Amino acid sequence: MERVILQRKSIYTGSLILVNRTYSFAGEDAEDLEPVKSGTSDIFMWHRAAILLSRLMGKINGWQKIIPVSGWRSLKEQQKIWEDSLAESGREFTEKYVACPGHSEHQTGLAIDLGLKQENIDFICPDFPYKGICQTFRQKAMEYGFIERYPSGKEKITGIGHEPWHFRYVGVPHAMIMTQESLTLEEYISFIKDFPYGRRTYAFNQNGVRAFISYLKAGEEKTTVLEVDSRFPYMISGNNVDGFILTQYGISKND
Repeated sequence: MERVILQRKSIYTGSLILVNRTYSFAGEDAEDLEPVKSGTSDIFMWHRAAILLSRLMGKINGWQKIIPVSGWRSLKEQQKIWEDSLAESGREFTEKYVACPGHSEHQTGLAIDLGLKQENIDFICPDFPYKGICQTFRQKAMEYGFIERYPSGKEKITGIGHEPWHFRYVGVPHAMIMTQESLTLEEYISFIKDFPYGRRTYAFNQNGVRAFISYLKAGEEKTTVLEVDSRFPYMISGNNVDGFILTQYGISKND
């Protein structure tokens, strides 16, 4: 077994952090950014997310008809988008489709807005229909760690209107669980708390992916200690709320 010591500030980092109107992005500025598409230098994601997005697009030949619209944003850029939207579209529209500065997933480097390639593309609400290549992307996304972050019917939970174009990297198998169980990230964070570290695990074994998932509440001290089975790969992500999610992996066909 391997002893892992987690700093309290690590709650605010990782691919499973929840960023919404309630929980602001408390992490540091995104690092290890990469262009989401070869040949473009203005749209970035966290490097792991960019790699998986590239693999997915390669699998479905997606870049022929799909265009990246918006990826990582600085706080300053998010502030400008918010203010411009308020001025041009009003408060009701802005609060429905634009996260307020400091509370945007785009600041994490884990989110991407995609649009169907066409002459005119709406930066705030790009067209990404539930058919054709866009739907093919949507159906394959979970296998590469992506979820449609703001689904229809979940607006009261996410605090954001239905956004068919906005995808969030959370990793495998979490994206598969959320998609198959129709869970938003908000709901998933709560769901995983039913599997406390050291007492109970959520076992996942599907499509060549085997993993055991549990939740560990952060202690009152500056550090939290846990032990993991070092014979297998693992990932620990903060949830940006109150603790950590431990994922102990077997084998993933995409990794």
